[in-house]
Amino acid sequence: MAPVRKRTASIRLRRRGESSVEQDLKQPECRVAQESARCDSNQRSDSQAVQRRGQARGAALRGLGEKQGVLPSLLFNMLGFLRQPLVVTADINLNVVALTGVGLLSRLWRLTYPRAVVFDEVYYGQYISFYMKRIFFLDGSGPPFGHMLLALGEYSSNVPVWSLRLLPALTGAFLVPMAYQIVLELHFSHCAAMGAALLILIENALITQSRLILLESVLIFFNLLSVLSYLKFSNLQKHSPFSLSWWFWLMLTGVACSCAVGVKYMGVFTYLLVLSVAAVHAWHLIGDQTLSNVCVFCHLLARTVAFLVIPILMYLLFFYIHLILLYRSGPHDQIMSSAFQASLDGGLARITRGQPLEVAYGSQVTLRSVFGKPMPCWLHSHQNTYPMIYENGRGSSHQQQVTCYPFKDVNNWWIVKDPGRHQLVVNNPPRPVRHGDIVQLVHGMTTRLLNTHDVAAPLSPHSQEVSCYIDYNISMPAQNLWRLEIVNRESDTDIWKTIMSEVRFVHVNTSAILKLSGAHLPDWGFRQLEVVGEKLSRGFHESMVWNVEEHRYGKSQEQKERELELHSPTQADVSRNLSFMARFSELQWRMLMLRTDDSEHKYSSTPLEWVTLDTNIAYWLHPRTSAQIHLLGNIMIWASASLAMVAYALLFFWYLLRRRRSICDLPEDCWLRWVLAGTLCCGGWAVNYLPFFMMEKTLFLYHYLPALTFQIILLPMVLQHVSDHLCRSQLQRSVFSALVVAWYSSACHVFNTLRPLTYGDTSLPPSELRALRWKDSWDILIRKY
Repeated sequence: MAPVRKRTASIRLRRRGESSVEQDLKQPECRVAQESARCDSNQRSDSQAVQRRGQARGAALRGLGEKQGVLPSLLFNMLGFLRQPLVVTADINLNVVALTGVGLLSRLWRLTYPRAVVFDEVYYGQYISFYMKRIFFLDGSGPPFGHMLLALGEYSSNVPVWSLRLLPALTGAFLVPMAYQIVLELHFSHCAAMGAALLILIENALITQSRLILLESVLIFFNLLSVLSYLKFSNLQKHSPFSLSWWFWLMLTGVACSCAVGVKYMGVFTYLLVLSVAAVHAWHLIGDQTLSNVCVFCHLLARTVAFLVIPILMYLLFFYIHLILLYRSGPHDQIMSSAFQASLDGGLARITRGQPLEVAYGSQVTLRSVFGKPMPCWLHSHQNTYPMIYENGRGSSHQQQVTCYPFKDVNNWWIVKDPGRHQLVVNNPPRPVRHGDIVQLVHGMTTRLLNTHDVAAPLSPHSQEVSCYIDYNISMPAQNLWRLEIVNRESDTDIWKTIMSEVRFVHVNTSAILKLSGAHLPDWGFRQLEVVGEKLSRGFHESMVWNVEEHRYGKSQEQKERELELHSPTQADVSRNLSFMARFSELQWRMLMLRTDDSEHKYSSTPLEWVTLDTNIAYWLHPRTSAQIHLLGNIMIWASASLAMVAYALLFFWYLLRRRRSICDLPEDCWLRWVLAGTLCCGGWAVNYLPFFMMEKTLFLYHYLPALTFQIILLPMVLQHVSDHLCRSQLQRSVFSALVVAWYSSACHVFNTLRPLTYGDTSLPPSELRALRWKDSWDILIRKY
């Protein structure tokens, strides 16, 4: 019986471009193999016989596969692979190991310092606290994936400062080896790759941002991971498509893109960049005549799953986990709809639990504006009337005021009345109100009916005044009939439902729609929000939509008893659980529409100031000494990166013009490599920088860091291109190399000089702090003793 061969794992330690070392290593291996062969000649002959029989069977399988088509061939190849010994080969690049080590050292050094809350850590710490307490919150800066990652640190250690800052620090450290790998995958030299990694390593702003509980380093990590994964996938496409590695890097590209979008919405631009490059490559793939139609279809299907299906599913998964974790009511509930609030434990759910589902004639309801802007409010009325004459000289109807009030109040209750009956109680069985029914709305505390007429509203003269009708025995009859329209109905016979139905009230006489104008009334209206009648011809708007939030069936016909009833809790019990997709859609819409505070901040800046580093941010100042932490970049690297991108653009258009004249300065493979590097790096800079010019929100210097990272990676590739293609002689290359070494030494000197402001662990005297103010716009804090 032939002996069983052991499965072996061979580890090759190698460096790129050092084939001579590999040959030296192979020679003693060959001598050992020959010696082993002489000792085990019988075993080897038996093994060779077995191997020949296996190869014959494999050849037969391949022949059969070729006859039956492409897909069976892949199956037969897989079966043949399973018959072979399993050999695991690991390539360990010591440069990557070393760069990872120094990256970790630079980011993890004294990570617990300072123990105080630094700048925006207060916001992220609050969000982490909400996760720990399972309290719902809403952050307009982006989806919840980044916040969930930060919250994981709460469980990993008993030292919150270390554990919460660990994830941003790790992702910041991994940027160093990832920059190295990206340049190598673009087929530039080892020296250029090392240059990109070392520039990321000594960039002061990237170090500072990654050592705090902030999300920029996490966003940059997933941006670079998506680019690196796609480059590895693209390179494998040339020689081993549909291999295990090919599938791994393809799927990882989609996962990384979805994670980038899940951290911050700015990640969507890098995702679109990678998607665009993949679309161009797929277009060229379609034109490859060497591939069969089935093979092209499989390629396109795999890319569709990886770049579209996986990101969509993962994006939904982020919100699903977010909503599963945060099931309790919290401070951000008010901007959500009544249905969403009722789905959370506590808060409105505690108030509305047990309400009747179907609104009937005689129901007592509160009507909440679905629009929720400028703030959530409820249809409201009180005894006060509109003034006879407004400040601008216009007159009013002097009827009872109707407003929208942003607080819970007994004056928010209304009774749904059947115009053909006088009773204000619910029949047994209840008679539900349906879409298209004519109703009257009676104010619960004053018993006056909701009314509108052809009188200009107080602050919106082009709209009608809305009031509760008071009969003054003058020629102004009541106009208090309203047609109910259910906006989100499934059919024209739908019943008006509590919380779930979004409705409009259309005035029967004038066709005006009950609308929240959003304007604040003067002091005579107690600064409450104006409600008007808007003509239907002016179009639909969400401010015209209302929903029933609190609801009970009226049982008392007498006013005194009814007033007591309005203060009492409801009794019935009806379950109202929103589906995940309904909650996701509303939450997504609120996040996109949520406006952050646009007020000026002391350290806010404009995008034009970022490129030239004309601004900084003082993150932290020691309470007793002059030790301080600033977000301040390495000005040598920032300026050089901007110049490198300008140089790339000029060279690119110069080469493009000459190629148009059939003058090819670069070989085709060098040209394609040059174009791909510029597409990813210049494109990465553009998509992460230019959108800020169109954003109406407070901006800070750290918003530029994702774009800066792509610039830094481009810089050493431009330097290599100049050395390889523009320096004509060896002397020129030597001089250029010396200049590059001197330049990098200057960048290291700048890093070391700004190090006290990066780590904040050194207290400098006032004279040295003044010396660090290299630009008048830099705000270096100098304590006055």
